[in-house]
Amino acid sequence: MEKIVVVGAGQAGAACVAKLRAEGFAGRITLIGEEHAPPYQRPPLSKAYLLGEMALERLYLRPESYYAENGIELLLKTRVTGIDREGRQVRAGDAAYPYDALVLATGSVPRRLPSSIGGDLDGVHTVRTLRDVDAMEPGMQPGRRALIVGGGYIGLEAAAVARKRGMEVTLIEMSERILQRVAAPETSDYFRALHRSHNVDIREGVGLTCLVGVDGRVTGAIFSDATEHPFDMVIVGIGITPATTLAEAAGLAIENGIRTDGQGRTSDPAIWAAGDCASLPDKGDRIRLESVPNAIDQAEAVAKNILGAGADYVPQPWFWSDQYDVKLQIAGLNTGYDRVVVRDGGAARSHWYYKGETLLAVDAMNDPRGFMIGKRLIEAGKSPAPELVGDAEADLKPLLKG
Repeated sequence: MEKIVVVGAGQAGAACVAKLRAEGFAGRITLIGEEHAPPYQRPPLSKAYLLGEMALERLYLRPESYYAENGIELLLKTRVTGIDREGRQVRAGDAAYPYDALVLATGSVPRRLPSSIGGDLDGVHTVRTLRDVDAMEPGMQPGRRALIVGGGYIGLEAAAVARKRGMEVTLIEMSERILQRVAAPETSDYFRALHRSHNVDIREGVGLTCLVGVDGRVTGAIFSDATEHPFDMVIVGIGITPATTLAEAAGLAIENGIRTDGQGRTSDPAIWAAGDCASLPDKGDRIRLESVPNAIDQAEAVAKNILGAGADYVPQPWFWSDQYDVKLQIAGLNTGYDRVVVRDGGAARSHWYYKGETLLAVDAMNDPRGFMIGKRLIEAGKSPAPELVGDAEADLKPLLKG
């Protein structure tokens, strides 16, 4: 194998090329990205970077010089327009880049509001890229009014930052509660109370009928309850979808993302996928994980498998979210839970998800100890008695030795 091309210069793409070199691959590596900046961290974009607490250069995963120094051809502002599977090359404009192995690390794209309800007005933003946040920042001024559409983690994080910037914030969620798709009512209750304590106007069971504007710029919104409200800015946090357009056009199998086997190989044995765009088998099911840890771990596993490791990637899901002075850490996947045990240690609090007697996941709020113990228990396949977990005075650490 002499030539490896990686499409997508985000967290997964950067992790893949670095691991290829670390594992001793001496051939040609080309990393292609559409953005103007070298690979960077996305989580701090809408928090520390937007708040002015992190300089642009600190966002970069590695100094830009790293790529040239390690013989990695980094192509920025370059959009791949097609994959020639038979000829084993990718096309970008008039240029073609041959490959022996191709990695698709195309990530995900934010869902947007349709133009029919005003989604294309100026002042309507999504939070995904450096360009998105740079466009948003000038409008986030004290006293201005922001509407957050969507009560998932993206929307809640945006609401927290807008309040820290001194804006008046209203958040609407069309479901009956915030975080309904991803968390238990107990976690929803916790974050609802947190945001309301910071004077965020949270409205659940309320959708968006349309945005209104003047001279092409958003000035307000009409909600599903027929009320109209003035706003200076709208931030849309209604989820993301895997970026599969390129893979679909190439005829690769798609199933909630680019379908891969356990090693990260797509339906074409010369093409691999990793990160937000990839769906993978897990415990007899098929999942797609939207997280930085998964992007790194899966991409590194793919790099090793391209070089012949032949090992299935076993995901160990964990996530995090920062809102005000609360750090939420999540271990595991709560799919199918039928019971939630609350461990209330005052400032430190955690919610433990069970299916029967089996521990599935933990939501830990300012409780790093509970998170780490829960994560290790889940990874080891151990399930402490719910009654023990619910006793905030009980020490769970000895369970790790059992």
